[in-house]
Amino acid sequence: MSTIPAGSLQASLANRTVLVIDDSEAVRTAFEVLLSLHGAQVLAAASPAAGLAALASASVDLVIQDMNFRREATSGEEGMALFREIKARFPEVPIVLLTAWTHLETAVELVRAGAADYIAKPWDDARLLTSVRNLLDLRSARAEAARLRGARREAREALAESFDLRGMVYESETMHALACTATQVARAEVPVLILGPNGVGKEVLADIVQANSERAARPYLKVNVGALPTELMEAELFGTEAGAFTGARARTGRFEAADGGTLFLDELGTLSSGGQAKLLRVLQTGEFERLGSNVTRRTRVRVLAATNSDLRQAIRAGTFREDLYYRLNVIELEVPPLAERRDDILPLARHFLEPDFTLAPAAEEALLRYAWPGNVRELQNAIRRACLLSAGRIIGVAALNLPVASAPADEAAHLDRAAIVQALERASGVIARAARELGLSRQALYRRMEKLGVRP
Repeated sequence: MSTIPAGSLQASLANRTVLVIDDSEAVRTAFEVLLSLHGAQVLAAASPAAGLAALASASVDLVIQDMNFRREATSGEEGMALFREIKARFPEVPIVLLTAWTHLETAVELVRAGAADYIAKPWDDARLLTSVRNLLDLRSARAEAARLRGARREAREALAESFDLRGMVYESETMHALACTATQVARAEVPVLILGPNGVGKEVLADIVQANSERAARPYLKVNVGALPTELMEAELFGTEAGAFTGARARTGRFEAADGGTLFLDELGTLSSGGQAKLLRVLQTGEFERLGSNVTRRTRVRVLAATNSDLRQAIRAGTFREDLYYRLNVIELEVPPLAERRDDILPLARHFLEPDFTLAPAAEEALLRYAWPGNVRELQNAIRRACLLSAGRIIGVAALNLPVASAPADEAAHLDRAAIVQALERASGVIARAARELGLSRQALYRRMEKLGVRP
């Protein structure tokens, strides 16, 4: 009767309820015998009204329904009316249609209307059992994904109620863990080193640390270390005495101005060797001199630093001091590229939209497919540009003007089970569509699903 392993079917169908709506008693009996042999509970209804009543009174996991309920009927109108009513009242329940319509155009129309699958009469038991198993597994996966999303949402809301997250927008578990760590170490009064490529949001994490620290009400200054030539940057950080170099005037540096507060040093990896030595001394002793002065000054500054450089490689190359690295790296936060936390793409995109603008479904799929080498900054620019260029308030794919690119197949390695299940859910179980959303080939997605035990 079936070539599917009995254990696999039993695991998928056990304690699940399938409703069969068909006016033929023989059909209802055949389904009851076939499905109950594998552990499913089968409810039977002979008419659309009886089927709707069963759905209203019982917890049903899947519906199998005929398209005609009178002997002389062949149009399928009754079945389509029932199908639409079930979809409207019980949208989460997958529906398998029993039909003699096997033309491709008709099948595509039914699937577009929301049918989970269609089975031609007379049916093949193995084909039907495979469909039922896959749909029940997918519904379980969707329920689990929804549960995880709900749990993550509650965790985010609880964190936001307890701490100032500076408007940080995210849904991924990775960013939630980073936000939790940032709030946890905020009051520790130790240096924090934030790593990650350009545009991922390192500064936002620094802002969270500062906002939840004991120094939240004190000066908070930011310096882009790579923005100025070496001599000028050292002057910016430590100040100058008049005549320290050509045209120099007496000037207070950022370490003086931030006394008692926090100093955020961005692009730390570009700091000169002289600047590194002075920074190390400030961290160790709180002492420094302005350029051109031999007067020692003191400051009490907490340093938060960020870089997109590989500092360990820079240490090996002799361009970054190892002792400074370990002085700064008391707490390390590493922010992954946006391509590795795709759950954050759509929440961020919607956050960047101008008021009254929305994203078309195809545009959202395009955003999810794109690899985002420029990370959050590139996404923000793309959404702002699309709001300007869009002909209407609904932004389509053309307005996004994204390069045609997708993630390489080996990038599937970063996808966890939840990300794949959610993509399958958004794609209604269609592998090709889910693969496009994730930026993968179908083969790469199949390999990852097989490795994680996710059934199509």
